[in-house]
Amino acid sequence: MMLGGTAPSLGQSRRAGIQPLIRSSANGRAHSTREQQSLPQNYVQILDTTLRDGEQSPGVCFSIQQKLDIAKRLARLRVDVIDAGFPATSPQESRAVELIARQVGSYKQGEDLHRGRDEEGQGEEQHVPVICGLARCVKSDIDAAWRAIRYAHKPRILAFISTSDIHMKHKLNKSPSQVLATAAEMVAYAKSLGCHDIQFGAEDSGRSDPEFLCEIFEAVIEAGATSVGIGDTVGYLFPSEIASLVNRVKQGTQGIEGVTISCHCHNDLGLATSNTLAAALAGARQLEVSMNGIGERAGNASLEEVVMAMKCRSRDPLLQGLYTGIETKHIYPTSQAVEDYTGMLVQPNKAIVGANAFVHESGVHQDGILKNRATYEILSPSDIGLVQTHAEHIVLGKHSGKHALSARLTKLGYNLDTEALGEVFMRFKAVAHEKKIVTDTDLTALVVGEKL
Repeated sequence: MMLGGTAPSLGQSRRAGIQPLIRSSANGRAHSTREQQSLPQNYVQILDTTLRDGEQSPGVCFSIQQKLDIAKRLARLRVDVIDAGFPATSPQESRAVELIARQVGSYKQGEDLHRGRDEEGQGEEQHVPVICGLARCVKSDIDAAWRAIRYAHKPRILAFISTSDIHMKHKLNKSPSQVLATAAEMVAYAKSLGCHDIQFGAEDSGRSDPEFLCEIFEAVIEAGATSVGIGDTVGYLFPSEIASLVNRVKQGTQGIEGVTISCHCHNDLGLATSNTLAAALAGARQLEVSMNGIGERAGNASLEEVVMAMKCRSRDPLLQGLYTGIETKHIYPTSQAVEDYTGMLVQPNKAIVGANAFVHESGVHQDGILKNRATYEILSPSDIGLVQTHAEHIVLGKHSGKHALSARLTKLGYNLDTEALGEVFMRFKAVAHEKKIVTDTDLTALVVGEKL
């Protein structure tokens, strides 16, 4: 899917003198990937990028304390990797990432957070996530990232460079062979600093030549990368295309079996969640997401959508037994905190965490819900840590029926016979056509015959 020009073949690049830059010992590579290799084949790691890509949303600027609080919440969620920030961008950003590494990414300093009690008073096993710092494939960026994350028990550098023809030509002004050489050299440099967990990210993978993508992944793996990231940076791909790209990388990259394939999808066409799940089904074993789907432009794949889709369909053969380690009861409180700190209101019809996600107004739906919530809800609000009252999940409006009205009146203490209920229902319908939502106060007035 090149936008003009042709990537050099693997042989051409090596003849250009790149090979000496990417030599690394097999022992070093085995050491750096031992943790990934010990994971079950159907376990999918979750990398949360709320604090990095999420903060790149226009108008969003977390304070250091806000970043630290969100990181602690992500640890309670048991995300595998926290993309804590881009340390080279400012001293304040570097300080925030360092604090997260020290306080959330350390067993010793994080013990009061991870052991202790959760928001519901239940004891929780200690969980210490990988703390990741972003860096361009530039030495000064990699130095800054390492200075900030090295205090974590499990530090990771995520070094990225663009691999699409349009980016290499117009943004980097580099040839494919120069980009490949830079990527391999910088991964090797990150490893030389003492970092044994290095993720390489290919920016704009979705519009990159697949052969060149395999070539650069092979080079960075040989240089010491422990994971490689396929980035649909501009949200361009369809699910079948990203699945095909993951398969192409799996089949065409030497050494890929020893590293983790990661996937980072943007939502420009509204396909981020679908693309992310498609990548997982094709073999990606790390998914990059954000709370509430925040991020550049139209945002990233939403953590809550990806995780809950997998949980909802966990027993379906279609999902191939894939699962995550996310403690989903912390999703809703974390979503609320991110909404408060960013000022980006979650749209009411947003999947999983939107205000209407577990609310029903239609009479047909309400009748089913009152008999068995599974008739119209494929997930339970409690799965994401949402506690609802009856009035919160059954909203009375012009589409509501007599069954829902009767149930609400009974809860308010009014046990009406059939004739009286019919009269109140007629008055209720008249009011409901004038008001968006009929409240409990309105219902009391309807029963006693007061004018609204």
